[in-house]
Amino acid sequence: MEDKLKLVIITGMSGAGKTVAMQCFEDMGYFCIDNMPPGLFTKFLEVVRENGAIKKIAMVVDLRSRSFFKESEEMLEKAQNMDSLDFSILFLDASEEELVSRYKETRRNHPLAQDGRILEGIQKEKEMLYRLHEEAQVVIDTSHLSARELKEKILEIYQNATDNPFHLQLMSFGFKHGIPIDADVVMDVRFLPNPYYIDRLRDKTGEDAEVYDYVMSFPETEEFYEKLKSLLDTAIPGYQEEGKKSVTIAIGCTGGHHRSVAITERLSHDFKEEGYIVNTSHRDKLID
Repeated sequence: MEDKLKLVIITGMSGAGKTVAMQCFEDMGYFCIDNMPPGLFTKFLEVVRENGAIKKIAMVVDLRSRSFFKESEEMLEKAQNMDSLDFSILFLDASEEELVSRYKETRRNHPLAQDGRILEGIQKEKEMLYRLHEEAQVVIDTSHLSARELKEKILEIYQNATDNPFHLQLMSFGFKHGIPIDADVVMDVRFLPNPYYIDRLRDKTGEDAEVYDYVMSFPETEEFYEKLKSLLDTAIPGYQEEGKKSVTIAIGCTGGHHRSVAITERLSHDFKEEGYIVNTSHRDKLID
């Protein structure tokens, strides 16, 4: 039996956190669409089924396109009756006081406000969205939630343990070729003894046993490694608590051939032994 396509409709009050929610679903691997014209819905599902690669969709539906709102309600009713969809509605709400405060803070006008009267727009929007609020499988009041807390709540509700599990990206590089711009942690190991000056090791890399053993043979290497590993063991859980799905750790030496590769290989081995999912790459290993 073919698995159902998962579709989550993100809706709710303007200013209640729909943008944060969509970013969270994107991080969970959902294909995200912001305010698609409802007339394209059926065609879009046909394209998705033909593609076959998309399994999870999150779609924002709100009142920015007011002329389409009636069609949007009809689209949602159609989606609810499709046996091929695992369909649910997430409704984000907040108190009138909090919504007014957020609009004043950002100095934006409410999409339904006339003459800039924010409260009037909020009350009108609440009336129009009443049906969606009642039909929603999940309602989250964001009045007292920070963006981080909202993400955590959504993850708790929607994320399966097997969906996009946390992983480490370990990378070696050479400083003479530039620092990786996407690294969360950069560590310089150019102070360690350099195999480049050993003729028999110069044309090898830190993946070769001879080079690896040479780099690891020095007391200063062992002392440094133990302190680096302890630092990462402290930092990585903190990144996880912040909601990051991956952490990129870049280890650099001069050319990216020897010392950085050896240290990266050891970190990769040790983190895998501890149960982490680890992707390892050596950016500059083959660059002259």
